[in-house]
Amino acid sequence: MSYNIHQSKDDLRALASVIRSEAPDLILVQEAPRRFRWRAKHARLARDWGMTYAGGGLWALGNSGFTTLRLRVHESWHTQFPLTPGRHMRGAVFLRLSVGRTRFVAVGTHLSLDATERASQGRLLKEQLRDIEEPVVVCGDFNEDAGGSGWRTIVDGLVDAAEAKDCAGSHTFPCRAPDRRIDGIFVDERFNVEDFRVVDTPESRRASDHFPLVADLTLPE
Repeated sequence: MSYNIHQSKDDLRALASVIRSEAPDLILVQEAPRRFRWRAKHARLARDWGMTYAGGGLWALGNSGFTTLRLRVHESWHTQFPLTPGRHMRGAVFLRLSVGRTRFVAVGTHLSLDATERASQGRLLKEQLRDIEEPVVVCGDFNEDAGGSGWRTIVDGLVDAAEAKDCAGSHTFPCRAPDRRIDGIFVDERFNVEDFRVVDTPESRRASDHFPLVADLTLPE
C-alpha cells in the first residue's frame, strides 16, 4: 500500500479503518510525522493500524514504512534531496525486506511541487535505485501525472502497477473531487502484479486528501 496521510490532519479513526480493512503487509506512507515527538506519533500509528514501524520519519522527511510481522526488516536507510531555499525539503525511505527466502527493497518518496525540482529529484532517486541488486518496489506521491519528468524518470525500467492492471484512469487526488493520478506504485519486472486498486470509499474520503493505492504482488522465487 502507498498512502499520503496528509500529516494525520484528518479523521484518524477512518484512516485506521481503511488500512486495517485492506490489511497490507507493507505500507509506504508520505506526510508521516516528521517533527516534534515523531517517534511517539509513529508508534501510535503502528498501534492503530496493527502494524510495526519499520523505518523513516524525521530523517526521511516524512516518508515512512510500516510492516506486519510476515515481513522481516533487515535494514532501513534514507536519502535527502538538496534543499531549494523557500521550499520544503524532500527525501525518500528505503527498506530492505524479506518474506521467506526472497529479499526485496521497498522505497517510499514524495516529490516537490515544483516541476524543475521534481525532475532533479527523480534523477537523484533513480541513481540510487540503480545501485540496488534486489527487486524494488517504489511507492510515492509524485505531485505530477504520468507524463511528468520525475515520474517518467523513476518508472523507466519498472512496471507501473496501475497500467499493468488497466487502472491508469483511476484518479488518486484530491479526494473531494478526484481528477488527477499523482500517486503511484512501480515494481521491478521480476514481480507479477496480481491486482491493483485505488481505495475510494466514504472512509478513505474522510481519512486524507489522497486515496491509498494497493497492489497485490507475487514475489520472484
